Amino acid sequence: MIKQTNDQLYQEANVYSPGGVHTSIRNVDPHLIFTHAEGAYIKDVEGNKYIDYQAAFGPFVLGHNHPYVNDKVIESISRTDLFGVGTTDLEIELSKKICAHVPSSEQVLFCNSGSEATYHAIRLARAITEKTKLIKFQGCYHGWHDYVARNMLSEWDKIGKRDPGSAGMLDEAIDNTLVCTFNDLEHVEETLIKNRDQVAAMIIEPIPHNIGCVLPEDGFLAGLKRLCDEYNVLLIFDEVITGFRHSIGGFQKISGVTPDLTTLGKAMANGYPIAAVAGKKEYMSRFNTQPGGDVWFAGTYNGHAVGTAASLATIEMMENEPVHEHIFELGNRMRSGIEEIHKRLGINAVVAGVGSVWTTYFMDSLPKKYGDLQKNDSKLYVVYRKKLLEKGIFKMPMNLKRNHISYSHTNKEIDQTLEAIEEVLLEIL
Repeated sequence: MIKQTNDQLYQEANVYSPGGVHTSIRNVDPHLIFTHAEGAYIKDVEGNKYIDYQAAFGPFVLGHNHPYVNDKVIESISRTDLFGVGTTDLEIELSKKICAHVPSSEQVLFCNSGSEATYHAIRLARAITEKTKLIKFQGCYHGWHDYVARNMLSEWDKIGKRDPGSAGMLDEAIDNTLVCTFNDLEHVEETLIKNRDQVAAMIIEPIPHNIGCVLPEDGFLAGLKRLCDEYNVLLIFDEVITGFRHSIGGFQKISGVTPDLTTLGKAMANGYPIAAVAGKKEYMSRFNTQPGGDVWFAGTYNGHAVGTAASLATIEMMENEPVHEHIFELGNRMRSGIEEIHKRLGINAVVAGVGSVWTTYFMDSLPKKYGDLQKNDSKLYVVYRKKLLEKGIFKMPMNLKRNHISYSHTNKEIDQTLEAIEEVLLEIL
């Protein structure tokens, strides 16, 4: 049997799909064809094995193909799948878990992706406030839909300016979404004053992980909540990335700031497809899943047994095992280890991160907002990651991307990664 290569299969993929991928951001160089995943490791079709820190952009908080999660999924689909009517026991159990752990969640509804969740949350906010405009923050990502697909990874001369992310977007959607600067309460209040009585909602990644890891300054999130209350605006925390990865209660549990609505996804089911929108009962009851509700909520696959069983199993693991303690400890070990290497080698770089997430920026200070990242040496950032790939360390070979540690990683993988990082930095610098 002739062994196929990554390049050969990528050529074949391009015949049948535009670009050979099914999500735009997956099309990176080198293009690998993956065939196996287990624990902290992934393999490509050529048999190359990598310690995985990409984690599919964050879902794998326990590790790939986690046996407890997989067993629970297999158990559930051996007796149930999808009915399209009524409610399943799994949906009820998972709803109770989320409402017990996530401070803002008095009620919750399930969908299938983070983009769906943010879409529903924003439409609900507009119905509640009877206002049209939305505030988002430069550099933050909240999905593919017209409401939010602007000013994400903007070119530097487009920061804060009109920067739609796609052709085919409605001008009305673009122009009803206002863009503010992260960690700048003054700019937020100026925007609210300028658009008084027009802003329905403010949506934010409490930590902008779309651009690596930019931490909120002390008082920033609390300040947003104060402004939202003052100007009658609903605060939406997009915790699709931060939820369950940084805490079983989301980053809102850590920060002590409770938003009006929350979107969840990724780590809530350790790689299986499910997402959620949660919030106060008085708001959630406006959805037409409640008789008399006037905000449409629907989806054939909402609450499917696969996602609900996986999410239940993932949360149970977090409840019963030291998941966060372990991944936070390894995250600290990784960050301090890299910082020690930088210091010893005289590398001009900083390590940003929290909990199990980190990234190395090749600049001289930690960023506070998207514009600060102009100082990052983007070419070196990508070269560094490609060199690590050659040593069996998988970080997304793209600028401004975060890395993730799972419960399946151990000190062994961290030590091996730190050794590879030092070798690569010596090679390229």
